[in-house]
Amino acid sequence: MTVEGRASLMTVGERTNGDDAAGDAGFHILFVCTGNICRSPVAERLARSVLGPASPIRVSSAGTHAEPGGRMAGRARESLVRLGGDPGGFAARPLTPELVAAADLVLTAASEHRARAVQLLPAAATRAFTIAEFGVLSGAVPPGTVLRHRDPVRRARTLVAEARALRGLVPVERPDIPDPHGGSRRAHRTASRRIAEALAVPLRLLTHPRES
Repeated sequence: MTVEGRASLMTVGERTNGDDAAGDAGFHILFVCTGNICRSPVAERLARSVLGPASPIRVSSAGTHAEPGGRMAGRARESLVRLGGDPGGFAARPLTPELVAAADLVLTAASEHRARAVQLLPAAATRAFTIAEFGVLSGAVPPGTVLRHRDPVRRARTLVAEARALRGLVPVERPDIPDPHGGSRRAHRTASRRIAEALAVPLRLLTHPRES
């Protein structure tokens, strides 16, 4: 069976049903934007810096119109460094059905990128959100629902399921983060700051010490 076929048979909700099992299978977050040189690499590297190298939660990124091997935009690199992320060694890559299928959570810069990911793999609709949308929905999830788990993978699966259940019930006023490519330093800093703010709650839930 192909990767896409397996993904079609296993939704995030079904993975969450095995939440009491060991979390050693890991969890993969895929960030997506257009060229994979501004918004999605900033999100990837910010998440990576918070999660740490030992986390079982892996993060990567791709672009709907990316040129393979492209470098992160200079002003995006500057904004990332200001926020504490490391741009070193980054190389852009195009979004493919295989990348979407391998992701447990797809977080996109804008609604158009989410639509493209779902077009490539319709089964991903239940686990694909814009970055801003996921941040708002995560903020509406009762923290104890996630923090009762010690394992980060179990927390991640629970958070995705809870966010999905709140979709359509919690208003998200600005689901998209505008593309700063070719814009001013201020545009890049604004976009990067919005990404950091949107990721703050979900990353805190994934890394916070377990409540006693």
